[in-house]
Amino acid sequence: MLVNSPHPVLACAAAIEAALKDVEGVEPVFMRTSDKADALLALSRLEVQLTALRLRIMASADDVAVETGARDVAAWLAHQTQASPRSCRAEQHLAAALDARWTRLATALTEGVVNVEQAQVIARALDELPDDLEPELLVQAEEHLVEAAGEYRPDQLRVLGRRILDVIAPEVGEAEEARQLQREEERAWEATSLTLTSRGDGITRLSGLLPDAAAVRLATYLDAFTSPRQTAAAAPQHRARGQAFIALLEHLDPARLPDHGGDATTVMVTINHDALTKDLAAAGLVGTDDKITAAEARRLACTAQIVPVVLGGKSEILDLGRTRRLFARAQHKALRLRDQRCRGENCTVPAPWCEAHHLRPWSKRGKTNLADGILLCSHHHHRAHDPRYSVERMPNGDIRFHRRN
Repeated sequence: MLVNSPHPVLACAAAIEAALKDVEGVEPVFMRTSDKADALLALSRLEVQLTALRLRIMASADDVAVETGARDVAAWLAHQTQASPRSCRAEQHLAAALDARWTRLATALTEGVVNVEQAQVIARALDELPDDLEPELLVQAEEHLVEAAGEYRPDQLRVLGRRILDVIAPEVGEAEEARQLQREEERAWEATSLTLTSRGDGITRLSGLLPDAAAVRLATYLDAFTSPRQTAAAAPQHRARGQAFIALLEHLDPARLPDHGGDATTVMVTINHDALTKDLAAAGLVGTDDKITAAEARRLACTAQIVPVVLGGKSEILDLGRTRRLFARAQHKALRLRDQRCRGENCTVPAPWCEAHHLRPWSKRGKTNLADGILLCSHHHHRAHDPRYSVERMPNGDIRFHRRN
């Protein structure tokens, strides 16, 4: 009676499984150091070769999906193995590319000289080459990237892949780079987004996507605020940049912004006159349901185009703060020349990055003159209006802050 022999691939899988069972109880801790090193390299290479074999089968396994009614073999495999559908689909795309186009890359993967992540990067780089590129140049690009995989990590190969035409055909690469950059910029512009989601606890989550050039520009602006604060006691970068973003918004000149609601863009803060002179009170932001503390309202009144609307007992407008309450540009220059830096005690933030602060608040009939003004960085300006802190003027003109008990 003849017994059908298993397919060689299935026999290979059975042999590997049996070999693995043979070493289940082996304790690696007792291996020699050189044996551990050899085993790590050998097993890594075998893992790549096994993946290469699986990809070869995936490339011809459309009938598996048809037989089971699955959308494709990636969906079937993800369901059967509880693997990530996304990773299975990426492997299916790679399998198709290796089978149909990049045979040299497929051979390198089968031999274990290129790992799977490198193969994905190389295949993507080759797929993005121009459709009208001469076949000889495609072959050169594939051979060059496969050879480079022996020396470069996937992230390095990704950079090389984007500039592969500069290596093999410089005259073609320059024109293609320009087209590629244009495509990237168009995709980045279409993908640009920004969302503001209130959490309901006084915090709004900001998230979004920006083109690289815009992101670099934003990071440069934010670093201008954070750079002088890079000390051992400085806040983590993510917090420092978040605080710098707030400072950036407060330093924007609304006169340069488009009209909004028929007037230059401004933010109006309403607060009861009696509450304004107290520490424990709330102010409202016009046009929203949000509230801020009276201390924050007093601090905002020091900055440009934040209009304080002071209300009487029946909500009638007693005073509509105007720009004349703010320090003029010439006064800012004089303050910078005089103070040189933030006048918070021991602070070294330079004057150009500071804000003008009224030593006697406008809510208490303070005057907008040089004698009543002082430069404070954003951090110390918040402290100056924080009711949890008392303020002491030092003999040298600096401001010392004390936490109240």
